[in-house]
Amino acid sequence: MYPVLKLKKNEDRRIRAGHLWVFSNEVNTKETSFEQFEPGQLVDLQASNGKSLGVAYVNPASLICARIMSRDPEHPPSQSLLVHRIKMALSLRERFFDKPFYRLVFGESDFLPGLVVDRYGEVLVVQITTAGMELMRHDVIAALEKVIRPTSILLRNDSSSREREGLGVYVETVLGEVPETVLIEDMGVKYEVPLLTGQKTGWFYDQRMNRQALAGLCKGKRVLDVFSYIGAWGVKAAVEGASEVVCVDSSASALELVGRNAEHNQVDDRMSGIQGDAFKVLKELKEENESFDLVIVDPPAFIKRKKDSKKGREAYYRLNQMAIQLLAKDGMLVSGSCSHHFPRLELQRTMLQAARHLDRNMQILIQGYQGPDHPVHPAIPETEYLKAIFARITPA
Repeated sequence: MYPVLKLKKNEDRRIRAGHLWVFSNEVNTKETSFEQFEPGQLVDLQASNGKSLGVAYVNPASLICARIMSRDPEHPPSQSLLVHRIKMALSLRERFFDKPFYRLVFGESDFLPGLVVDRYGEVLVVQITTAGMELMRHDVIAALEKVIRPTSILLRNDSSSREREGLGVYVETVLGEVPETVLIEDMGVKYEVPLLTGQKTGWFYDQRMNRQALAGLCKGKRVLDVFSYIGAWGVKAAVEGASEVVCVDSSASALELVGRNAEHNQVDDRMSGIQGDAFKVLKELKEENESFDLVIVDPPAFIKRKKDSKKGREAYYRLNQMAIQLLAKDGMLVSGSCSHHFPRLELQRTMLQAARHLDRNMQILIQGYQGPDHPVHPAIPETEYLKAIFARITPA
């Protein structure tokens, strides 16, 4: 039914163990040359002995040259399969969240490689990151309409990862009218989220369980939220009783939304913002002898690829050290990382090294992970990426 993509001998072990990716060096190109395939084309993935491993889509130009969509030849990729997978994803989210604000589809973890869907009530924001899923775009939209019945769908296909797949970038409304912002509720806190111009799909649901851990830590405390974006951590800290919250971000429009989100939750009298480069602002705050009871640093990924590791680790170290310098004697540091290539133990080690360099002790109190709407595929380590460590920093 589909052209064959055959693996080299013994290269099927990882696939049989549950992984969905095929790397280009695992393919028997003598028997199945990449030249015969078009980007996104469906193929019958076979082991070296000719036994089918499933139906995948292929991209000869990518290091990840194939991604499995179905292991059952009776249910090949189709709109009906997409409907089934989206229904399965929806049932999981509805177990955990009583309101329709969550990541509805998380790529490979929901067995829909190359597809991310965030739900903002009746509005869906979709990211397609692979050539195979791009070819199924119309079926994806139809399946989402059938399962969710949204009023509007926005395609935010402007991520840099598309370039590695040979895809162009664009933002397009494919259903209804997408508002510039929507009001959501996240762990009892209201946020106005920018869909058309915000980072990624507009919001970061992955940290929500970790933000909830601020409850009980903020009452009467002075809080600094670095890389605040539109105030996810900062507004939550104020709602939980912080006496003052200062948000730091390079974007004036993001800080404007911090102010609006503070107003939505009646905490604007205790919140302020500083626009500028995070490292420069931290330096200036130190020079001004500012001090905070709780400092939150939740930066973008400093290590997007392995080749960024050395430079990225230095950035994480510098950031955590500068944050600790602003802590009161018995302060709390919340340090996050969304870099898969920066493991949890490395983040812990970096925080400890930064503390010890300043002759401070550190106790780890809470370990945070991505929420259940970002499930981890146990055979694909890349799906486990988020860390948040709550640490007490005290004099030595």
